[in-house]
Amino acid sequence: MKICTVLKQVPDAEASIRTSGSGVDLAGVTFVMDGMDEYGVEEAIRLREAGHTAEIFTLALGPRRFEEAIRTSLAIGCDRAIHIETDEALDVITQARVLADAVKKEGADLVFVGGKEADWDSSALGPALAEALGWTHLDWTTKFVLTGTTIEATHDTDAGNETVKLSLPAVITTQQGLNEPRYPTLPNIMKAKRKELRKATLADYAAHAPLTKIASEAIQVKARLNKILSGEGPETAKQLITLLRDEAKVI
Repeated sequence: MKICTVLKQVPDAEASIRTSGSGVDLAGVTFVMDGMDEYGVEEAIRLREAGHTAEIFTLALGPRRFEEAIRTSLAIGCDRAIHIETDEALDVITQARVLADAVKKEGADLVFVGGKEADWDSSALGPALAEALGWTHLDWTTKFVLTGTTIEATHDTDAGNETVKLSLPAVITTQQGLNEPRYPTLPNIMKAKRKELRKATLADYAAHAPLTKIASEAIQVKARLNKILSGEGPETAKQLITLLRDEAKVI
């Protein structure tokens, strides 16, 4: 069995993001592996530790800086990696089509991808990838058990959660609660340097013209009212409620 873990490298959640005339200014920003993708890498490793014979490979689509996150996945335990290097800002559907072509060429049976990619603030990549592959898909997974080619998994729904059964091949989106990702150890970081990290370009896969282009980017900024409430507790509480209801319109 071949397991593919799709990952991205995104700005650290604590990083300060600025915009410039041409878009988001990422100079000096610290980048890390997308948090939700970490759960997919961990789950793939746990499947092999549970006795499943599997080759695990990382698949990433993005600029050169993605290498750091890819190396982290190799240090955690993935066997090899494929980096489709591009600086193009591809929309999610186009990304899914390129990744699907790569997954098919590698002969993967199971794909893990983060439930929500932080760079697009979207939950679309997993479903779009499954659609492009024509595979079964399950999102927001919190429990995963593989028996042979049958998956029994629990995922979140609007009303709570449900447990379902599906068969390989499949695309599974991961999230917090599925597992607790491990940290790479120093010996494994050293071993990762010797693992295969194959470089590829968009030209190596089915050509897909972007469906959308970013016209402009801006960070939403809200002006502060800078109002200070004075008086005793009950009086101040009434002032606050009035402001929240009449000015902020949040209650």
